[in-house]
Formats: sequence, structure tokens, C-alpha cells
Amino acid sequence: MAETNNASLPEGLLLAYYGDDFTGSTDAMEAMTAAGIPTILFLDTPTPEALARFPEARCVGIAGSSRGRSAAWMREALPQAFASLAALGAPVLQYKVCSTFDSSPEVGSIGAAVDIGTQYMPGNWSPMVIGAPRLKRYQVFGNLFAAVDGVGYRLDRHPTMSRHPVTPMDEADLRRHLARQTSRRIELIDMLQLRAGDGASRVGMLSAEDTPVVLIDVLDDETLAEAGRLVWEARGEGVFTASSSGLQYALAAYWRSRGWLPAAPSLPAASPVDAIGVVSGSCSPVTAAQIGWARQHGFHVDRLDLARALDPQAGPAEIERAAGAATQAIISGSSAVVHSAEGPDDPVVRGFDEIARRCGRTRQDAAREVGRALAAVMRRMLDRTGVTRVVVAGGDSSGEVAGALGIDALSVTAGVAPGAPLCRAWSSAAARDGLDIVLKGGQIGQADFFGAVREGQA
Repeated sequence: MAETNNASLPEGLLLAYYGDDFTGSTDAMEAMTAAGIPTILFLDTPTPEALARFPEARCVGIAGSSRGRSAAWMREALPQAFASLAALGAPVLQYKVCSTFDSSPEVGSIGAAVDIGTQYMPGNWSPMVIGAPRLKRYQVFGNLFAAVDGVGYRLDRHPTMSRHPVTPMDEADLRRHLARQTSRRIELIDMLQLRAGDGASRVGMLSAEDTPVVLIDVLDDETLAEAGRLVWEARGEGVFTASSSGLQYALAAYWRSRGWLPAAPSLPAASPVDAIGVVSGSCSPVTAAQIGWARQHGFHVDRLDLARALDPQAGPAEIERAAGAATQAIISGSSAVVHSAEGPDDPVVRGFDEIARRCGRTRQDAAREVGRALAAVMRRMLDRTGVTRVVVAGGDSSGEVAGALGIDALSVTAGVAPGAPLCRAWSSAAARDGLDIVLKGGQIGQADFFGAVREGQA
């Protein structure tokens, strides 16, 4: 077990991570930035020249799209990303997963990512921290829970995740869920062992050449900081971890307890703007409520007709129709929301497989095409108006849209809602450099989220 510096954090990078989607990547960046750790998120593997633009960075991330990809795609793409991040020399290399752990053997396999990533760090254990109390995610005796509107749900009974259209959660015990995706040994340090002070001895007992995954329960601030202590003090010469932003919160909590970081995490507030542009590919009921709020509070709200948007012949006209109406609304002083669905019970969601089939696409290809259509709408809104602040809702949509805007990197500038900060875009294209952008996961934010982004309210 590594001995920590009793005086301060070591010099240089502390953490490098690859995010399995764009919204989760900004969530992790927010946690570190708020804690006082300068963080930069790249949209592609950074070159040495790109890294040199941010010499103050102590945490570096790459925003990826693996959550919606096959295990075969991951085996092809992740080695290069992990190798480039490992070469930066940070003692902790993370595959950042969603705090609702949505994954399957076929799509977004976390097990596949662990099997790949452990090859790039010398550690003889692979800690896994999923619980994040700030995001209302809790792991207890290996089972994951999430709260919605003040009500806690086991993940396999969660109103959204149990019905996720691609990776529904039918098992809350993360050991059993992960065992479907990897043959690697999977262990647990539970909350009772943490509170009894037995965590370090458990790490020593479980660590071995087969590099087991070791889940660490997180229920509250006490177990959060203890999880951070275990990961940091047992990092050895370098450790790989597949974890949610709970890892960032855990490390920051431990570092704060040592006096190495400011006593209270914080982010500045943003100034208000006259109007914002929003595109949403989210099917979440949380986002549906936000769209409904926007409709009731003077936003221009328009549905992208997916049957037309995905049709090779009708698609360009449908994109232009939606973009044109949104553009006129923004020029007239209103904010605009263009969405592809409104909640999990939307007929478009229920009938999406049939829409994809009629357009001659697989479900995954059709889902990515929806993201590309929303990206085309967003590009037109930006190019035709003076809008300086935008929101993209939905993890997969965020990747497609952000990737199509010519953005090179992101940094956090202000807080809006836990897990969805206001970011500054860094781009070699002058028209995009300095753009305010929020990448919002489906489960994030209160009903008035879009209004809060416009008004700069946290």
C-alpha cells in the first residue's frame, strides 16, 4: 500500500479518465473542478500540443461514446485511449461509468472496459466506486439505489432505469450484474467493513495477480471519504478503476479531510442570458418534465419528426423545418427546445424499432442518426443567431452534438445542477470558442432546469 504524502498532494496529474458518454464526462469534470482540482476535458485523444494549452490541469479526461457501443467496438477503440491516458503518468486511471451503471454484455459493457483497462496500470486490484450521494446514488451491500423526487428505488425497480430502452437494469446487485460482462473475480468492501475500519485490510487480502474488481459501498459522507482513502492510499504504482463520478467525489472528500483542498467545494454562478438553444434526445421522464416546464414558460418547443428525420429523402427538409422555427424563435427573443421524444411512454419511444426498420437501419445506427439530426439543428441555431448558451440533453445525443460542433475541449465555468455544469467550449473555430454549453444526462436536474441555465441559477 502506497504511503501518502503527509503534507500535500503530489505534483503533477492526479487522475486521468475516459468517460463512457459526454454528459458523464462533464459530471466528473464538475466534481473535480468544484473541489479545487483544475480539470480539462478533451473530445478526442489530446495531442501534446493540446495538453500544453492547459499546463495548470491536474486532471485530464477524454469524453467518449462507449456507453452505446458494442463490446467489439470497445475492444477496438479503448486500448488506444487507455494507453494515451496511462502515458500521462497519473496514479489513477479511470473508466468513468454512469452512476446508474447502465450496461449489458452487448452494449456499453463495463466488464469489457475493465478487462481492457487493467492491462494499462500495474495495480493488483481494481477499485470500483459507484455511489455518489450528491447525485442521490447509493450503494449498500453491493446493491445500487437511486432517489427520484425524494423516493429511493433499487435500480431494478427504478422508474426509468428498469425500463431503459437499450440497457434496462434488471439486477441491482452490481456483483451479479457485472458478472454477466466479465469472468474476472468480483469482490466487495461493504459499509459495515468500512465503518469498522477494516477496509485497508480487506484491500490487502483481496489484491492479487488476477487484479479483481473490488466494489466499495458508498451510502453517506463517511463512507464516501473512506472509499476515497482506500483508493488513494492503495493506489500503489498506479491503479485502474471503472467508477462513476463517485470516485471523484470520494477522492476529493478524502483529500479535503487531510487539509489538501479547500474546506467547502464550490463553483461560481453564471450571469443570465436573453435566450438559450436546447436540443434533446433524452427519453427520461425527468427531461420530459423539463420540456413541459419550458413549454409552459414561454419557450418555443418543437418535436423533431423522427420518421421523417431518419428518412434519407425527407430528413434534410425536416431538419431544416425544425431548425428554421427554432431560429426564428431565438431571433424574436424566445428560448427554443427541439426534442425527439418526451418521456419513456412517448409513442415514438415505444415505436422506435419500427421507425428504424422502415428506414433500413439497426436500432443503434438509428439512435446515432437521431443525435446527428439534433446536431444539425443545433449547428443551424448557432450559425443563424447570436445565441451564446446552449444545452444538449441525453448522453448519446450529447456525444453526437458536441462532436459535430467543432469543439476541442471543455472546462467548467459555473454550477447549474449536480452533474450538469455550465462549460466553456475551447475550439480552433472562432465561432465556437467560448460558447457556453451544458451537457445534461436524462436523470439530471429539476423541472425548471432549462430556465435555470438561461438565468444562470445554481
